[in-house]
Amino acid sequence: MESMKLYFASGNSHKKMEMERLLGDFSLTLPKEEGIEFDPDENGSSFIENAIIKASDLWEKVHATVISDDSGLCVKALGWQPGIHTARFGDTEDRKLSSKEKYMLLLDRMKGVEDREAYFACALCLYISPSRIFVIQEEARGSIALSPSTGTEGFGYDPVFFSNEAGRIIADLGKGEKDKFSHRGKAAEKMKLLLKKEYGND
Repeated sequence: MESMKLYFASGNSHKKMEMERLLGDFSLTLPKEEGIEFDPDENGSSFIENAIIKASDLWEKVHATVISDDSGLCVKALGWQPGIHTARFGDTEDRKLSSKEKYMLLLDRMKGVEDREAYFACALCLYISPSRIFVIQEEARGSIALSPSTGTEGFGYDPVFFSNEAGRIIADLGKGEKDKFSHRGKAAEKMKLLLKKEYGND
């Protein structure tokens, strides 16, 4: 069966690869792959609001079905931050930190902290039209590790996030394992059911 094309409101190639794997029969196109300018003002106060902002912005440019993702890491000891600011954590106007620099900064801020409770949240938005919008939000509970894993799977903060359900650091899990326990994996499983109902990819 030929996969159905959906636009993915993101500039993140890692997220695209993960979402395509999770959704199976649906291929995703990033705006930059078609030369589309995409830099929405993510000024929402929640993952859900930002997911809708991103999807709406891209839909206005392509007038076709869009999926968006807004996700982040919420750490109890940091007042549940960085939260919606996860992707920009530690960045300044002059310099954007690499993924490794971000999670090392997080570990530095967590030095001496005993309560390391944290969770990942993922809001997925399916934007079919301005009057047909679906949103799913899921989470993965866990804690911040004392030091980064040497595991090579995953991206972002995966090397320092211990999953309660998996009993391991996310970066140590294979892709199939990660999908069962991750916030994005859980949200995508529900999104896949919705997409199949809407578009009949049985």
